[in-house]
Amino acid sequence: MTTIDDVIGQSTGRARTVLDYSRTMKRLVKEAKQPGFSAESWAPLAELIATDEFVRIGPFKDAMNWTEYVEFLTNWATSSDWDCSFKRITETPDVTFLELEEHSQIGDFSSVVNSASVYEFNADNKIRFIAVYLQMELPAMMPSFDTAGDAQ
Repeated sequence: MTTIDDVIGQSTGRARTVLDYSRTMKRLVKEAKQPGFSAESWAPLAELIATDEFVRIGPFKDAMNWTEYVEFLTNWATSSDWDCSFKRITETPDVTFLELEEHSQIGDFSSVVNSASVYEFNADNKIRFIAVYLQMELPAMMPSFDTAGDAQ
């Protein structure tokens, strides 16, 4: 398993910022279990963000500004464990793409998903937009599509 820490030293520019974002997220999710953790505890992450223009689109097409995202993160991080392994990062002039394998646990529920996140930056190289895409195993309650062509 390759970690963010394994590759961050080889990255520069916006790719480095995206990896810093993920590394900071991991650290803060861990710290969120300590007494006194609050919305203000996300300040290290905010240093990477254009907070006044920020939009995050989640896997359910849910859009959040920075204030809403911090509220979401605080509620999630205080009750969840999260870790990731690095897959790939690609930087273009306009966007940076990060692929991870994410591991999370909330109570008795645990999941492993592949994620691809698209990061856009403003002129000051602050993250202004994130879109998150997830790939996961088919839930047990869903019908199997393996035999869909067998019905006649």
